[in-house]
Amino acid sequence: MGRETPPDVDPQSGCRLPLRRREDLDEAGKRAYDRVATPGKTIVGLRGPGGIRLYSPKTNEPMNAITDYLRHEAAYGPIVREVAILTVAREMDSQFEWAAHEPEALKAGVPQAVIDTIKFRKDTDGLDEPDAAVIEFGRQIFRDHRVTSAAYARVKALFDPTTLVELVMLMGNYAATAALLTAFDMQVPDGKPLLPVPG
Repeated sequence: MGRETPPDVDPQSGCRLPLRRREDLDEAGKRAYDRVATPGKTIVGLRGPGGIRLYSPKTNEPMNAITDYLRHEAAYGPIVREVAILTVAREMDSQFEWAAHEPEALKAGVPQAVIDTIKFRKDTDGLDEPDAAVIEFGRQIFRDHRVTSAAYARVKALFDPTTLVELVMLMGNYAATAALLTAFDMQVPDGKPLLPVPG
């Protein structure tokens, strides 16, 4: 069953901003447009954060370089990456990020029990230590706005300082994306997994 689209949402872009036209962009903007429009370069294409970021074309290349590094080259690996991203999406109540990353997490090998723990804000007892530690760390950063010494010690035991800094940078990157998606009311495509959030 479809959800009603708010009247200020553009039907083509799925958000409050119309899609940028490639021909209206400068060279940096055209490169950004081509990257976002190329299948496989982003998870969702133009109807997502990449489409919104076309309004700031000069930030695209440096942000893409950072995002690509944090998603594909940092040492924490794909399972930790997706657990961290889902934790941020949950704590930010970012429906769009959740819809994009729940399937990505499953592809990466994140167990459904871990996804459900994040999605329904369940206790992390019984999860594998890396999953539980990252979830609790992310919850403290984005829900509590304070990381306890115990939570820090737990992730410090799992990750060297560089990897831990980059894990926090990954989480911050997805929190910034959640802010963009919220501000411009990016709609979730029908049929995508949704977070239970207050109406």
